[in-house]
Amino acid sequence: MRVCSCEHAGVPPLSAKERAQLPDSAFAYIDSHGKRRLPIHDAVHVRNALARFGQVAFEDDDARDRARGRLLRAAQKHGIMPIGFISAQLQPQRKLPKGHVTFLLADIEGSTELLGRLEDEYGPLLAHVRRLVRGAVRSAGGREVSATGDEVFAVFERAPAALDAALATQRAMQAGGWPGGIEVRLRIGLHRGRPALTETGYVGLSVHAAARICFAGHGGQIVLSSAVHAAVAESLADGVTLRSLGAWRFRGLPEPMDLFQVDAVDLLADFPPLRSAVPAE
Repeated sequence: MRVCSCEHAGVPPLSAKERAQLPDSAFAYIDSHGKRRLPIHDAVHVRNALARFGQVAFEDDDARDRARGRLLRAAQKHGIMPIGFISAQLQPQRKLPKGHVTFLLADIEGSTELLGRLEDEYGPLLAHVRRLVRGAVRSAGGREVSATGDEVFAVFERAPAALDAALATQRAMQAGGWPGGIEVRLRIGLHRGRPALTETGYVGLSVHAAARICFAGHGGQIVLSSAVHAAVAESLADGVTLRSLGAWRFRGLPEPMDLFQVDAVDLLADFPPLRSAVPAE
């Protein structure tokens, strides 16, 4: 049996014709729009899929779990023991905090447009943004949960530390130095809850709420929930205030959420109304 540590892939991409000729069963992941990802029709592509699994932005936890199951069955079929893959999947359960935690989700605004403008330069830019976020998260004592697509998802035991990381990230982003003088902005959402921690990571409404809050914001903005507000209001640094944005309803969440914008004297403060949310009446 071959052992896969999943450190390197190096597999040429399939042509459009080759992909079209493969059945759906030859892919580990098919999203709700029918887009097929992670080919697993032979041993070479199974090893590639094992290496790339953590880079795929799955629609939800159930989709990730289904894709993981298909991939592991394909590995077994081709006699591959995915030791490194299994270790990586179990790593979050071993190291991430349990109980009440604060989530930070950061996402690049207008990433598709940036990709179109920068083409080959987008990859290095994305890597640089991730380094900025990861540096701020580590300095504040947080831990990265995942980095998929243009998003970085992190967790903190203490809410004030999550706010510190968000502020440090936006300050680093605002410092500029982007290729071609373009403007690159992150939207950041903070939410606090008590999710379940499983072998696949965090599960629960608080995870979905953190994502909704982040994607409702605009580049350069930090938006947080009332749960985070309650945990940080008494320990704000000089020059940092919290501005009420009112109550908002999000698709898939049972109750409206009171949201707040973080204002700091050295950061952007004026933004349009929140996106992808409806004001609660």
